[in-house]
Amino acid sequence: MPRRGWIVLVGLAVLIALPALLGSYLVTVFILVFFYGYLGQAWNILAGYGGQLSAGHAAFLGVGAYTATLLAMHAGLSPWLGMFAGAGAAGLLGALIGALAFRFGVRGFYFVLLTVGFAEVCRIVALNTDAVGGALGLYITFTGDPRQLQFRDNRAYYYVALGLMVLATAVTGLVERSRLGTYLRALREDEDAAEALGVDTFRVKLLAIVLSAALTGLGGAFYANYLFSLQPNAVFGIPLSVDIIIRPVVGGAGTIWGPLLGSLILSPLAELSRTYFASGGLAGTHLVVYGLLLIAVVLLLPRGAYPELVRLWGRMTAKGR
Repeated sequence: MPRRGWIVLVGLAVLIALPALLGSYLVTVFILVFFYGYLGQAWNILAGYGGQLSAGHAAFLGVGAYTATLLAMHAGLSPWLGMFAGAGAAGLLGALIGALAFRFGVRGFYFVLLTVGFAEVCRIVALNTDAVGGALGLYITFTGDPRQLQFRDNRAYYYVALGLMVLATAVTGLVERSRLGTYLRALREDEDAAEALGVDTFRVKLLAIVLSAALTGLGGAFYANYLFSLQPNAVFGIPLSVDIIIRPVVGGAGTIWGPLLGSLILSPLAELSRTYFASGGLAGTHLVVYGLLLIAVVLLLPRGAYPELVRLWGRMTAKGR
């Protein structure tokens, strides 16, 4: 096994053993690190590798969360199974957006606006549909039953979130090494040139958005059963999409480890700043912190933190020879 493979295995073993050494608050922080790393990885497939910038990924998470929750409430389906139905529903939404956008050649900022528009449509529909809770949203009764994706011990959520992050990272790794990944990188660099060379750009982009949307929707059941409520303004809102986007942007979009590093940097910062500013009567100020950090990254680290670390490590090892 290559040295990198051993490093990954050792790191995973450390993460598995870590909850035994952490208090409840730090376990919660790591749950957020893993979950937003998972969501960032799902976004990374479409936007990081394919260059199709989506600012409405909250729609996919919300559709997955509502689908799994409604199936659990009205059909008695376990969220462990409902999450796959949620992934399917989110994938269908992704296919609809992709079919409309890519068939008519929507690119760049127009694609960004289209994804935002779909997220807003989902939010407004959820707000005004009593069957899905309307403006009051949905509230999930806590039972503590693991079969309902509910746990009395917070460490169980830690392991589920870790599993989701590992799954998304493995899928991203497979995509990167596959023909699909090669095509996506070609599209990102020059879509017209890729199409001239025979790449079926419509099919490639459609596969990417369906995979990205399905992965995001898969996490919806976890989101719902971790928070025990779904509010349309929160789950379909722009702030959640920004939370998803900023992790891979800061860490390094288009890389396997960038979204994870970005989440490791931002999730603790977000939790601390949210707690600090909320206690001072400045709720929402953490979004200003996000904005300033994003400006700094764009100016100082335009490729993200992970590529810069790789570059610095390469320099250090070259000097040591």
